[in-house]
Amino acid sequence: MQEENVILVNELNEQVGLMPKMEAHEKAILHRAFSVFIMNDKGETMLQQRAAHKYHSPLLWTNTCCSHQRDGETNIEAGKRRLQEEMGFVTDLKELFSFIYKAPFDNGLTEHELDHVMLGYYSESPKINTEEVADWKWMKPEAIKEDIAANSENYTVWFKIIFEKFYDYFIQLNE
Repeated sequence: MQEENVILVNELNEQVGLMPKMEAHEKAILHRAFSVFIMNDKGETMLQQRAAHKYHSPLLWTNTCCSHQRDGETNIEAGKRRLQEEMGFVTDLKELFSFIYKAPFDNGLTEHELDHVMLGYYSESPKINTEEVADWKWMKPEAIKEDIAANSENYTVWFKIIFEKFYDYFIQLNE
């Protein structure tokens, strides 16, 4: 199977090239990514636990799904594609915000991403792809915030960064 390319971008989200995903993570080069948060009608967020064989952050909890856009694919198209691939369902998504972050891993790889955060609503159980996802659960945003504070090591590096921004958005939404 051929390795997927990521879309290299500048700080203005302008495409400047393509590069194999692993190479971009080895060289810590800024590239486009997305993170999807799914909420249900009870105000809970769907979290996924990454599969045990993932090359980084195995068995850690994170947002509903995340990945990288393909060349020519919109953020929404990419989010829906990955939601179907990982969680087994599709729903409408809305882009909330984007931001740049850089997070090194113990294995020598670095996430340096311009991340587009999207929100969707779905209240049923997912049909998880066990190649990608070990488990899933619903949690209230307040409970996630408390659990990250108490058990930070159980969550992916990027989720802790993204969740803080998502939580601020969520609070403003519900004021």
